[in-house]
Amino acid sequence: MTLPLMPKATAVWLIEKTGLTFTQIAEFCGMHPLEVQAIADGEVAAGINGYDPVKNHQLSEAEIKRCEANPDSKLKILSSGSPVKRRAKGARYTPVAKRNDRPDAIAFILRQFPQLTEAQIVKLLGTTKDTIIKVRDRQHWNSANIKPRDPVILGLCTQMDLNAAVSAANDRLAREGHTLPVVSAFDAHEDEAL
Repeated sequence: MTLPLMPKATAVWLIEKTGLTFTQIAEFCGMHPLEVQAIADGEVAAGINGYDPVKNHQLSEAEIKRCEANPDSKLKILSSGSPVKRRAKGARYTPVAKRNDRPDAIAFILRQFPQLTEAQIVKLLGTTKDTIIKVRDRQHWNSANIKPRDPVILGLCTQMDLNAAVSAANDRLAREGHTLPVVSAFDAHEDEAL
């Protein structure tokens, strides 16, 4: 069974606000019943504020009432899709140490995956269209030092994200009736020489 967030604070709240037994609270919070009794006596967790599992969607009022009515029943935590929410929109933060690697990654993607749109590159690398255009046209302030390098190796995106973007671009080209660009082995070796 998965434990609730902040088990001791949840135990404090359950002790103060419900009529559940120490054993029920202990099993739900992953603690020993004597530890729950010590919390109730004020010997342990004296400075901890209670954490309401009902407001935080870990328990329902009905579940608490069901367990209060039957001391032998066990509390069941509510299932949630994913406790960690992924950001869906907006630019992703790139650490300062990796920001100088972005133009190299852009150059790599422009050479190896010309089918990707600027919008896809922006989303993939967390850059701007202006930077992509400057790298493509060799107008970037650091053009002389840009060396195409794989963004996955640089840590700017995951291989799964790159594969998904390339697959989406290939599907778009196929729908529009265009041929897929082929990167020759010569181009790949030329990139390494740069």
